[in-house]
Amino acid sequence: MEIERKFLIKELPDLSKYDYVDIEQGYLCTHPVVRIRKKNDKYILTYKGSGLLAHEEIEANLTEDGYNHLVKKIDGNLIVKKRYLIPLEPYTIELDVFSGHMEGLIMAEVEFPTVEEANSFTPPDWFAKEVTDDRRYHNSEMIFGNPLQA
Repeated sequence: MEIERKFLIKELPDLSKYDYVDIEQGYLCTHPVVRIRKKNDKYILTYKGSGLLAHEEIEANLTEDGYNHLVKKIDGNLIVKKRYLIPLEPYTIELDVFSGHMEGLIMAEVEFPTVEEANSFTPPDWFAKEVTDDRRYHNSEMIFGNPLQA
């Protein structure tokens, strides 16, 4: 089970002091969500169940050849982003800085072990509007366009 909240960003922290990963991801299907992802040199196939705050998520490893074969079959646009990992004890903020067709979008996700912890989370001051319940900000919807331009 994945439990996460999503936020737009008001003001960026100094990103130079945080580690990041380069991510490419595409969607083979959006209902249910079937995603392929390249995360640095790791390749992953993911199934996500329905739900906004909480949903089932199952991952399996892919080979580079498997990823390259499947990426030709994705729906919509490939999503490209840098994901910065920012500690906020006891959590980690995953700050995504998008490029390509999503240029200009910066969004944070925070994952939680329980729905109760997610609901009681107080975001830091540099977070802006929460978009957890806004489907336009889910990657499986963003393959069709940038929500900032809607």
